[in-house]
Amino acid sequence: MPYLFSYGTLQQEEVQLSTFGRRLNGVPDSLVGFVITQLKITHPEVLATSGKEFHPIARATGQRNNRVPGTVFEVTEEELKHSDRYEVDAYKRIETTLESGKSAWVYVEATET
Repeated sequence: MPYLFSYGTLQQEEVQLSTFGRRLNGVPDSLVGFVITQLKITHPEVLATSGKEFHPIARATGQRNNRVPGTVFEVTEEELKHSDRYEVDAYKRIETTLESGKSAWVYVEATET
């Protein structure tokens, strides 16, 4: 099963129940080479689910000394699709290696290239 790393609202029980239909069990870990900024959410369904107008969003720095703490969860492929529908277009899902050495999917800032 794949791993999903969250540093934001996917850690909230109400968001997990709404998005995955279950409460996820996870362990602490960190995203390496990123910092947190804030994103104003305008999507009504996401606002209703999270209860928060501003969500954290990870921005790549490429500097290994930058860390974003969070939680890594084991999820199914189908649950990854559910999380894709929850996240707004400002996020993109990438696969990365966490501080623990575990390979996981994470939503980070989607930047134009």
